[in-house]
Amino acid sequence: MIVFGWAVFLASRSLGQGLLLTLEEHIAHFLGTGGAATTMGNSCICRDDSGTDDSVDTQQQQAENSAVPTADTRSQPRDPVRPPRRGRGPHEPRRKKQNVDGLVLDTLAVIRTLVDNDQEPPYSMITLHEMAETDEGWLDVVQSLIRVIPLEDPLGPAVITLLLDECPLPTKDALQKLTEILNLNGEVACQDSSHPAKHRNTSAVLGCLAEKLAGPASIGLLSPGILEYLLQCLKLQSHPTVMLFALIALEKFAQTILKEGRQLTYEKVNLSSIRAMLNSNDVSEYLKISPHGLEARCDASSFESVRCTFCVDAGVWYYEVTVVTSGVMQIGWATRDSKFLNHEGYGIGDDEYSCAYDGCRQLIWYNARSKPHIHPCWKEGDTVGFLLDLNEKQMIFFLNGNQLPPEKQVFSSTVSGFFAAASFMSYQQCEFNFGAKPFKYPPSMKFSTFNDYAFLTAEEKIILPRHRRLALLKQVSIRENCCSLCCDEVADTQLKPCGHSDLCMDCALQLETCPLCRKEIVSRIRQISHIS
Repeated sequence: MIVFGWAVFLASRSLGQGLLLTLEEHIAHFLGTGGAATTMGNSCICRDDSGTDDSVDTQQQQAENSAVPTADTRSQPRDPVRPPRRGRGPHEPRRKKQNVDGLVLDTLAVIRTLVDNDQEPPYSMITLHEMAETDEGWLDVVQSLIRVIPLEDPLGPAVITLLLDECPLPTKDALQKLTEILNLNGEVACQDSSHPAKHRNTSAVLGCLAEKLAGPASIGLLSPGILEYLLQCLKLQSHPTVMLFALIALEKFAQTILKEGRQLTYEKVNLSSIRAMLNSNDVSEYLKISPHGLEARCDASSFESVRCTFCVDAGVWYYEVTVVTSGVMQIGWATRDSKFLNHEGYGIGDDEYSCAYDGCRQLIWYNARSKPHIHPCWKEGDTVGFLLDLNEKQMIFFLNGNQLPPEKQVFSSTVSGFFAAASFMSYQQCEFNFGAKPFKYPPSMKFSTFNDYAFLTAEEKIILPRHRRLALLKQVSIRENCCSLCCDEVADTQLKPCGHSDLCMDCALQLETCPLCRKEIVSRIRQISHIS
């Protein structure tokens, strides 16, 4: 079984320089008592079947539970994160209520096998969604998520996020009842210390609800007892993963009631030795990047992606990633043409312009197709190496220094303009090394590092917290007749045959279908009278 190791514990303890806050900063940030604080800007499953209801569709459950990752021959893009929710048909009766614990574990067992956009969500997930449409059912689902998801499964927190995100918003009465049922306080945090799964899951649920509700509802959820519980979970006797998720929950509450006037970490972090980092301007919506630009985490239920700031066109290049969480991440190489469609599940390796290593499902991804590799499942603290040889037109992936055979498929579509890139499922996190510090497993061949050749200005190194970025965006004024895509140029182009004309010619030339009506663009006509 895989759990968070002490290396990860030490990493989480020094997160003021990395992805998360230090304990002191988090507490100060939340309580408003001064001190430095920050928010992150753009950061084998065993179960007892004895309780499962006999009315479960046995044939369908067996088909779901027997699914395993195999070589992928499909042509449709895949969505590993957010399967579509299928409602009941007009004449379809409500499914009979099942054993909630069994349904949660069934969802956890099958979730990693959902790789097609056109796949039906698992029967267990549909049933849980329907149950959660009532206050009583929602409470049953939440309590089950806390009770039965095992600590050792890396997709456990992701399933918590996915199920809560897809369930209806809880009513005020349901939240009040949940608070009474959990009855959290500092003493509860000290109980069951030998069984940390309950506390990890509780912290994950609280973090999800804090972000999902936001505003007054989120503040109302944070009772004195819950605050005491989360702070107690940060004590040294707590399990490292409990500490990590308590930090995340505190951060989400803190973002709702952020106090201004304190120096944030991005304003004081030392970036003098860093010349290449993750690009906060080339990232999907909800990925969080640390102030030093080398660590990323996804807390959303979408599939979040990012590229680095440095692009290479020739030579041999290498970088490393330290695995902080062992769930689904697709890490590798991408070009400018690679798509970031987080809610549709497009990430690195899901088009012909990128290739990715997936150590959780033991797959190599290219063009939305996968094939198995021979490395064991990665675990917390592992080091993954990424070698790009543009002379020989090949990519080589390493796990703790052990290499796989070269991958060459992507070079049939593109031969230059490569970036280090990664995509993250919920609650997944890793740290990049582009050469600012020594590599753990450098390859035997001669190679270059991004940090030796890249350059960033002081302004380009700044990773603003989300609330600061949003505040700046509100100050931007947009002309009335500007392009609806770039917001810079005048909207002077009409699309044929649909007739929409809210774009500039530069943007229109990059599109094959109209962004408003999705009709194919046959021609683009510049409207001279609109040019100023």
